[in-house]
Amino acid sequence: MPVDFTGKWELESSENLENYLKALDIDFAIRKIAAHLTPIKTFVQDGDNFVIKTQSAFKSYELSFAVGVEKEEFTKGFDNRMLKVNYTYQGFKGWKHWIEDDKLYLELTCEDAVCQQVYKRKD
Repeated sequence: MPVDFTGKWELESSENLENYLKALDIDFAIRKIAAHLTPIKTFVQDGDNFVIKTQSAFKSYELSFAVGVEKEEFTKGFDNRMLKVNYTYQGFKGWKHWIEDDKLYLELTCEDAVCQQVYKRKD
């Protein structure tokens, strides 16, 4: 079984978020707001089933999925797109999470833009 991500994590640093959001064609105003947020992510993991809640002063949302199961997601209130996604433990393109030295790393990729965020354990 892979690493257990369960817990609360608070954003500590974010690099290249503006370029990543620009590559996603996110509105200028939302990009500027996002740059000033310190979101908290709460992971609940049960085997291959995940629920990730992201909370910030601007927007909160919840994502639930099972590893290896394709599903459709609508990015309501963010950029209002319908996406087909399939979460895996390897071969990530898009979002990649890992834990190292008790920090949660999130690497976001769109085209040539890569954003890396680091979260510290909150609980």
